[in-house]
Amino acid sequence: MRVGSWNLRYDSQPDNITVADSLAALGDPLQEPTYLQNTSERPWSTRRVRVAELLLNKGVEVIGFQEALVRQVNDLQELLGSDWSWVGVGRDDGVEAGEYSPIFWKNSTLQLLDWDYFWTSSTPFEPSKYEGAGSYRICTVAHFQPATGPTLTVFNTHMDDQSDDQRRLAASLVLYRARYEAVNAGGPVLVMGDFNRRVIIPISPPTGGDSGAYNISTGVLEPVAINQTFADKYAVTDDQLPDFTLLDLRGQTPRRSVSSNFATFTGFTPPNNASDWGRIDFLFGGSNGGWTSTAYHVDPSLTDDGLYMSDHRPVFVDVSLD
Repeated sequence: MRVGSWNLRYDSQPDNITVADSLAALGDPLQEPTYLQNTSERPWSTRRVRVAELLLNKGVEVIGFQEALVRQVNDLQELLGSDWSWVGVGRDDGVEAGEYSPIFWKNSTLQLLDWDYFWTSSTPFEPSKYEGAGSYRICTVAHFQPATGPTLTVFNTHMDDQSDDQRRLAASLVLYRARYEAVNAGGPVLVMGDFNRRVIIPISPPTGGDSGAYNISTGVLEPVAINQTFADKYAVTDDQLPDFTLLDLRGQTPRRSVSSNFATFTGFTPPNNASDWGRIDFLFGGSNGGWTSTAYHVDPSLTDDGLYMSDHRPVFVDVSLD
């Protein structure tokens, strides 16, 4: 199964151009483009067809997006076709306002069993923003039944760009819930998302710095205190997977099968300017197992004609469910 994570860059230049209009505007596929003519940010109405094209050509079967507004998730549903479905809500109100962290999947590969969401804040069960954070932040959780084997649990989240305290809390909530799912759903757990901070490896000393969320997720740092109602709802006993952590799939993949591309954030800079590049988007597997990562790939989001599909690159991982 090929899984993915991709921050789409929100629709910052909205217009009234329809999907049909975008498809009709595609040029002759046999005509050579002008190479790298303009790498500045383009409207979503220009980027969306390329996003869908890449996903369909790569054979992705489940993917979490970040920064997607309602127009963007609806456009992708239209472009990907009827074999695809998605779940998620707008983070500002739990309905349609604000950015989504949706999970898309292929119906021919996975059957959705149920799904839910929570805010990565001090009050996870109501629309809320962590004090000091720049934005509302949310996590989407879905349970799937593959054709064979146990239930697959998928998490998708987008952490704050301004507050390391929020990122640490988000990681603590996700890790706590992931352990619960590993115990109660009994199958593999996958966590994906934009952590909004680079990680320096090796981590020494293990104080976290701005990488606190990653270090909590992977067991280097202790989680921070979380909302008691959340803790009670997803409680497990002390003897149930006491050492559960999340394993970075880039490090869990055979070295020969790991992408030479490292950075997942590039911005909309010219290709010879890597000053802001970094790896901030991650896919993890639960330490309870049930999965094997066989390939890890960071795909370029820049096309020959200079179009950046997003300021982030998509991350794809081939996972065998044991």
